[in-house]
Amino acid sequence: MTEVAIVSCPSGGFKRARPRRARRGAEPREERYNARSPGAPQEPAILAITLVQYSEKLPPVGIGLVIALLVISLGIHEAAHAWVALKCGDPTARDLGRITLNPVPHIDPIMTILLPTLGFMAGGFIFGGAKPVPVNYYNLRSPLRDMALVAIAGPASNFLLAVFFGLCWKLTVKYGVWDANVVGPTILAKTVQLNLVLAAFNLLPIPPLDGSRVMTWLLPRGVREPYAALERFGLLIVVGLVVFFPPLQILVWDTVDLMWSWVNAIVTLGGTW
Repeated sequence: MTEVAIVSCPSGGFKRARPRRARRGAEPREERYNARSPGAPQEPAILAITLVQYSEKLPPVGIGLVIALLVISLGIHEAAHAWVALKCGDPTARDLGRITLNPVPHIDPIMTILLPTLGFMAGGFIFGGAKPVPVNYYNLRSPLRDMALVAIAGPASNFLLAVFFGLCWKLTVKYGVWDANVVGPTILAKTVQLNLVLAAFNLLPIPPLDGSRVMTWLLPRGVREPYAALERFGLLIVVGLVVFFPPLQILVWDTVDLMWSWVNAIVTLGGTW
């Protein structure tokens, strides 16, 4: 999930140590990998936004389409985790049908539906996410490294989605399918921004976000376990920092700005198109 008090996005070109193995006969511990969760049971892909900024200049149908594209993006984020886990040796998510572009298997009744709805009804502040992807830590060939790879897959998928929607924006506007100021391009531009927010927020090295999985791999053994233990308080830490620590919001938005410039450079071929 990604929770940030969102401010306006800049205008772009288109407006590793192996852990103990389980004893024979013992049930391996299943760690849930979530787009935001980096430690043991992982949380789902997290997104927290202020809806107002994504509803401006959009009619109700446009807002609905942005939300639909966001749900699809969350599903692809989780499917990317599942696919990389399979490539690293764990078929758990595949066997549960989680390697799919169909967003339905990735929807969590509480995180995807209830919390965002309550947030909207309370004034437009949305906090939610998708259903966590189950990853069996002991099936992975190099568990610590592979958990980091599984984690990075989610934000990477959102960046690629931002490039895709940005390219759609460019093509439709450049070739006159839509005027840049009508609803279609506005929906595409806001979907680019939401995917970049999702990627940037989940890269934060705060348990249980994806970035913390990478940090767990990189940290020395003596620090790794205390750091990973923070995940039990994960969502409380994330929400607390987002709400009461404004520099975190600034960091997220600076990262979004940077990634926005990358997307723009890719889509416009370095400004030549």
